[in-house]
Amino acid sequence: MKNKDFKDLLASIKQARKIHTDKTKPKAENALSKIIISKLITYQKNSIVSKEIIKKDKGTVTLFAFDKGQGLSEHTAPFDALVYILEGEAKIFISGKPILVKKNELIIMPAHKPHALKAIKKFKMLLIMIRGDI
Repeated sequence: MKNKDFKDLLASIKQARKIHTDKTKPKAENALSKIIISKLITYQKNSIVSKEIIKKDKGTVTLFAFDKGQGLSEHTAPFDALVYILEGEAKIFISGKPILVKKNELIIMPAHKPHALKAIKKFKMLLIMIRGDI
């Protein structure tokens, strides 16, 4: 990642610190507020729920809540993606290799490598995608 890209992403993360726990949509109003990020999204039966937290030219941060048994079919992305599991556990497949990822663990899904995921238990994850060369 180029130094400028990293600085831009850090600036976005600093801006996200201003988010407070409005149940409908995160707001960047109070720099002194803190949040429990997993409480910004709730599970829905037989569904996948997503909520975009940050959307910038250089990257995005998105929360997901997967009900047990839900998943995403195999696909590729043009950027590296970091997945951090907030609750539960998921099986993430990268180039066909299954990897069990649990609460408080993270994994990087490399750009252009096919990946998929399946909720072994219902789980919440934070997806961080950084656009550009790393």
